[in-house]
Amino acid sequence: MTTDFEKLTDALLDYLTVECGLSANTCTAYSRDLRDFAASLPPALRSAPQKVQRDDVAHFVEQLGSQGKAPSTIGRKLVAVKMLYRFAVQERILEADPTSLIEAPRGAKYLPNFLTTEAVDALLDAPKSNTLLGRRDRAILELLYATGSRVSEVCGLDIEDVNFEFGFARVTGKGSKERIVPVSKPALRAIEDYINESRPALLRGRPEKALMLSRSGKRIDRHAIFRMIRKHALAAGIDASISPHSLRHSFATHLLEGGADLRAVQEMLGHSDIATTQIYTHINRDRLKSVHRQFHPRA
Repeated sequence: MTTDFEKLTDALLDYLTVECGLSANTCTAYSRDLRDFAASLPPALRSAPQKVQRDDVAHFVEQLGSQGKAPSTIGRKLVAVKMLYRFAVQERILEADPTSLIEAPRGAKYLPNFLTTEAVDALLDAPKSNTLLGRRDRAILELLYATGSRVSEVCGLDIEDVNFEFGFARVTGKGSKERIVPVSKPALRAIEDYINESRPALLRGRPEKALMLSRSGKRIDRHAIFRMIRKHALAAGIDASISPHSLRHSFATHLLEGGADLRAVQEMLGHSDIATTQIYTHINRDRLKSVHRQFHPRA
């Protein structure tokens, strides 16, 4: 059976959404990566994915490298292509997988950027707590740092997902997996202040189950939170290149620096593999080495 890339990609995305429960954001990223791959092929192959050879895939990887793409970006795009062909073979849509022997380029180990506790405090204090959106922004920032949630997870929270009595939030992560994450008292106070003082005005009497709302009273999206954080980082005199994920990285790093158990941090972050969480231990080791070099007399 033959098909074109568009039909094959649609079939894969349906499978990832319905069978695997992947988020809309993840599926959108895979779709974009697969469009890039199809665009790199000669026109004749775009309607005949079964004719794609290993050299065509290798050419795509080399092309990305020549464009200056980071190894992590190239690796992500290659994963999308591999997933497409594995799915096609698994479903007997195609007979051969031309990606099986292709490996992604190795890059330097990625160490996530994080903020100092002083910078976090400055960022959290940046929104004006006496304004409609200032209260909302403070609540979002407090929630991101208190729970280590991904920005999409905060966007997905409904008002009923925060338990004020016991101090936790029910977060839905990747693959629609739910986890319970403790919420600090300052974050709970900020959220409560937002719910009481700002949320009704944003709703304008309309029903909406989402916890965090946009100016129009609808569920806020991650792009709006990204822009909001950049604005407050600039006002606080912090590097404006930070993102919502910087608060997630800060959450994990500060917990481990304070002596938290790695397994507990893994659970709170929603990592399926503890190896993903262990990247934060590298940060701590690097910082210890830096302190040692700076202060030890024989370093």
